[in-house]
Formats: sequence, C-alpha cells, structure tokens
Amino acid sequence: MIEKTTRINFLYDFYQTLLTSKQRNYMELYYLEDYSLGEISELYQVSRQAVYDNIKRTESMLESYEKKLHLYERFLKRSSILGKMEECTSDENIQSFIQQLKELD
Repeated sequence: MIEKTTRINFLYDFYQTLLTSKQRNYMELYYLEDYSLGEISELYQVSRQAVYDNIKRTESMLESYEKKLHLYERFLKRSSILGKMEECTSDENIQSFIQQLKELD
C-alpha cells in the first residue's frame, strides 16, 4: 500500500497540471493530507461513492499519462544513475555537479 501511495504521489507531482481543480483537490486531500473518503465527502457535500469514483478515475488518468509520457520512469532512472555516479567518485567538483543535478528534480 505504501508503494502505491508513493507512486501516486509522484505521478500527481508530475501530472497535476493536467487535472481539473476538483481532481487536484480530492487527490491532495486524500493522498497528501490523509483525509478519509467520508471527510472529503462532508467537505464537498457529495457522497463517499462520488469521492471514491473521482479518486479512482483520477488515479487511472495519472497512470495513463505515465504510460504515454514516462516522466516518473525517467525520474527513477536519473535518480539511480546519479546515485551510482555519486558512489563511484570522490572528486568534490563532480560531487558538487551531481548534487546540483539532484536539486533540479
């Protein structure tokens, strides 16, 4: 479950601008603020089922975007390569460049 939550949070970070404001609000409350479906439904005065359906539909959209654009996959690969580079060198200049690259993500 933690892996799924982490993945959805990353996908949300990458693709949130492609979502409607309602979708962003529900996802932020559910995944980032840890609100329950019931709390979100009370806040927006809709049924728990409506919140659940919206969140599931949005998760599917995020996965669809990732399948097409691969931003999260590329992020993971870059992070892995940077980690390996960091392990392989003790040169302070190169370490500084690696840190700068990490900060860009």
